[in-house]
Amino acid sequence: MSSQLTLDQIQDFKGKFPRQLWYLFFSEMWERFCFYGMRGMLVIFMVDKVVGLHMKDDVANLQYGATQAFVYAFTFIGGLFADKILGLRKSLFWGGILMIAGSCILAANPHDFFFLGIGFTIVGTGFFKPNISTMVGSLYKNGDARTDAGFSLFYSGINFGALVGGYACVTIGKFYSWNLAFGLAAIVMTISLVTFVFTQRSLGPIGLSPLTKSEDGKSKNWYEYAVYIGSLCVIPLIMIMVAKTEYTDIFMYIIGPCSLIYLFYEMRNFSVVENKKLIAALVFIIFSIFFWAFFEQSGGSLSLFAASHLNDHVLGIKLDPNGVNNSSNSFFVIVFASLVGLVWLWMNKRKIEPNTVVKFGLGFLFLAGGFYVFYYTRFFADANGVTSLNLFTFGWFVITFGELCLSPIGMSAMTKLSPQKTQAVIMGMWFLASAYGQYFAGILGAGMSTANENASLTEKLIAYTDGYKQLAIYALIAGILMIVISPFVRKLMQEVK
Repeated sequence: MSSQLTLDQIQDFKGKFPRQLWYLFFSEMWERFCFYGMRGMLVIFMVDKVVGLHMKDDVANLQYGATQAFVYAFTFIGGLFADKILGLRKSLFWGGILMIAGSCILAANPHDFFFLGIGFTIVGTGFFKPNISTMVGSLYKNGDARTDAGFSLFYSGINFGALVGGYACVTIGKFYSWNLAFGLAAIVMTISLVTFVFTQRSLGPIGLSPLTKSEDGKSKNWYEYAVYIGSLCVIPLIMIMVAKTEYTDIFMYIIGPCSLIYLFYEMRNFSVVENKKLIAALVFIIFSIFFWAFFEQSGGSLSLFAASHLNDHVLGIKLDPNGVNNSSNSFFVIVFASLVGLVWLWMNKRKIEPNTVVKFGLGFLFLAGGFYVFYYTRFFADANGVTSLNLFTFGWFVITFGELCLSPIGMSAMTKLSPQKTQAVIMGMWFLASAYGQYFAGILGAGMSTANENASLTEKLIAYTDGYKQLAIYALIAGILMIVISPFVRKLMQEVK
């Protein structure tokens, strides 16, 4: 049935968005509910002294960084297998099955089987995450000015799932039951997978397996079975490396250089023009590491900061501070993503749209502004070291515009700068950069959480906000540098804008 549509028919759509984008939007939305719900729960569950894992704050930050680093590192591996063996669709489906299994394990017994459930979730997300974004890119022809707007809309779908899941799961876990919260993640992931099954019929040739038929007419299924079995066998290894964060250090020292070596190996088959574009993509990838290292304090140090140092009212409405920390960014993305995408289109028609490199630089400047707001919350704290949730939420409002300048634009740039045969790998490297960002985020968060356990809340507040001020300064420097080098990077990008 899927072969009835050709790629040209899909890409020759009328209006602002292809209809397939909406289907992928809903599938990704429910998967992000599961992912961000799980992300918001991790640190709070790990430090919970009553029914959690009783970890210290700095240890929980490192564990969080390791867990998230492996999630994003495996997107590179998942992208590689999707490119060479499974195809985008089968890879995505297998990843969804593993994520459901991981959530069910955690729902059954999060104390005794925490790292087993996390292991399934990590490998599953690696197969799922890079491929649906790549399929979105395939809906557009090269040079289509509507691509950025499409990714911005898709990104709002990601964040709607993140908004609901991010608030609901952590709140249910804290006030009702961690088992129920993990179980909810499993249910919505199942909805995501069912949605994608019905989506496939409209995708034509997009995402099919690249394996050729053998002479007897049968597909080389044993390659696929080897991937499935191998991904299950690696889960115990993942459990060990996540539980012992020193093993995570070794892994991160290896995976990045290996991915670069592989990319350089593939580049020998491309033209000079194509290779210049790939170098430009690497510039974006490297800068994004620093962005995510700062931004992803949300699930680590900012989560602990919210739990201890924020009151529970936003504009007079009583809300859980952890739920706000985990979902306010998503709320602002939903409200403003489509608007920002339409602004890019409006500026493009008038030939005043900033290029992708400048947009990246602007992303860092907004990030710097947001972290300065987090620092500034110290001046609104009471005698008990508790400060304004209103001001904290405003910090996320500012950061959201930085994310909208960088993340959806970055995904779009990866698809436009990479040759067709390596698109999933390049998207995987984009997420691998996020893995390094998560890894460094855990280290940075642990550094902010090393105040004496017996320190007062005010002393801990000072330690956290001092750290946020430093991050604001580093983000400001990175943004200025990105804008300065933008003419050089634009030359490498050739005709891509």
